Amino acid sequence: MKKTYHGSCHCGAVRFECELDLAPAGRRSEPELPGVWWTSTFRCNCSSCLKTRLWKGFVRAGDFRLIEGRDALADYRYASRQIHHFFCRNCGVHTFGNASFEQMGGEFYAVNICCLDDANDTELAEAPIIYENGRDDDWEHPPAETRYF
Repeated sequence: MKKTYHGSCHCGAVRFECELDLAPAGRRSEPELPGVWWTSTFRCNCSSCLKTRLWKGFVRAGDFRLIEGRDALADYRYASRQIHHFFCRNCGVHTFGNASFEQMGGEFYAVNICCLDDANDTELAEAPIIYENGRDDDWEHPPAETRYF
């Protein structure tokens, strides 16, 4: 079931909240839109995600609110330059990303699950994870080895 989570960077300059469902299959709410993005969390092995150890959960634009720190955010874009990867200028923590893709129903946010301040240990341990093979640009198949990320 969707729950309101509060997130922040390490120094607290950037704060946000989002509506997200971290429950495992069988206990999840029905997603508003079709697509795997709304039914799991994701770990990717592309050069950026692997180096930042990003663990992301996708939320629709209406389910995300930046509470504080717009002026503390820096925007990093690479490769196709379509996704805004925001991080705190003060402490360097990658808090969330933002983009708009038609196949995902328009604008969305990819929140860093590790930045959710009030997600408890059980929720984090039970959250479903899909491993993405961004390194090989093969989004349909997980990488052969997932224990390193």
